[in-house]
Amino acid sequence: MRTRRRQHRLRPPARSRRGSVLASAHVDRKLAGHIAKAAGAPVLVLDFRRAPEHKYPAQVDDAEAAFDWLLSEGYEPGNIITIGHSIGGFIAVALALRLRDKKQPLPGAIVSISPWCDLEIANETIATNAGTDKILSKELLEFFRDAWIDGTGIEFTDTRINLNRADLSGLPPTLVSWGTYEVLAGEDEQFAARVKDAGIDTATVVVPGGQHSYVYGAGRVPEADAAIAQIGAWVREKTKI
Repeated sequence: MRTRRRQHRLRPPARSRRGSVLASAHVDRKLAGHIAKAAGAPVLVLDFRRAPEHKYPAQVDDAEAAFDWLLSEGYEPGNIITIGHSIGGFIAVALALRLRDKKQPLPGAIVSISPWCDLEIANETIATNAGTDKILSKELLEFFRDAWIDGTGIEFTDTRINLNRADLSGLPPTLVSWGTYEVLAGEDEQFAARVKDAGIDTATVVVPGGQHSYVYGAGRVPEADAAIAQIGAWVREKTKI
């Protein structure tokens, strides 16, 4: 059985809890199913610990534990795709960066959807998209930031939690996706450019008029379904077995 399982593509360990505070694996099961179907792969939806009870790095620790469990079950690291949205989009990348720094095997690819990349909360679209983003606001991001790292001694610019200041070299192929109505659109676009500039095999899926974590519209919003189809095709291409 283990030999057969090694042949499967799996897309797990990072999912979203908005700002590390809200939602759960149960909330994400439906959208995860849509993405898994598009990718033609089974999925593990991780119910990582939430803030403020569990601050950084608890969420990345949980993702690493899930990745290690998959390896113990016989999955090849190159057949595992880390994917997440919102703070899960951050975790999908942060896990790979941690594994890289430990010189351990990396996942085969990363899909980062609407990632929270910059805890300085200073990109211009925080203000210019304030009227179009119906999910996030600067005030809500500040609340999430305090819940996640307040009291940890970690600065907003720390490369462990700020992807737009981190060294992104050595990452596996990475797809970054966001909606143009998001307050995070500017920092997500910057992150995608930084990944490309680091010499990484990079793809982007930009959803015109898309809200933060637009994937919640899976099965109901045509634009979300079209983006998920693109993501699924990319995952299949990057994990050929």
